[in-house]
Amino acid sequence: MRLEYFEMIDSVVRLDRAAGRIEARALVPDASPVFEGHFPGHPLVPGVLLTETMAQASGYLVLAHLDFAQMPFLMAVDKARFRSFVGPGAALDIEASLEHDGSGYAVTKAAIRHEGKALCDAELRFRTMPFPAGLDAPMRERARRIGLLDGLADGSAHES
Repeated sequence: MRLEYFEMIDSVVRLDRAAGRIEARALVPDASPVFEGHFPGHPLVPGVLLTETMAQASGYLVLAHLDFAQMPFLMAVDKARFRSFVGPGAALDIEASLEHDGSGYAVTKAAIRHEGKALCDAELRFRTMPFPAGLDAPMRERARRIGLLDGLADGSAHES
């Protein structure tokens, strides 16, 4: 994770386009400017960044589902639940599944676990729209770096 750059997903572990499901991983850094204020002497990942992590995994799933034809923009977070705290060095397992796609919207359910323990989950709604000018290439590059494009070459499931 590069918290200060909002790059939350380190790698795609599995993409199953047919099932509409993605599994990703993220390693919370041991040090980040975020922890200097949240909280001094007791560093915790802010809930909003955990929500962003679920949204990014979901967004990559939607991008793959739509073959990068449109960009998903987070529009709503519903039923968000936080069950435990996340500190520096935690290895996070993120899962998201596509619940709905149509009429310019996509809906996912996402969750984060650490060592098998549920940390948080939410339902996320995205507006799917044409890519803003200049955003397509950077999104494809980021998707390539985290391994998302590996699972898109033949449309089959991907494991790394």
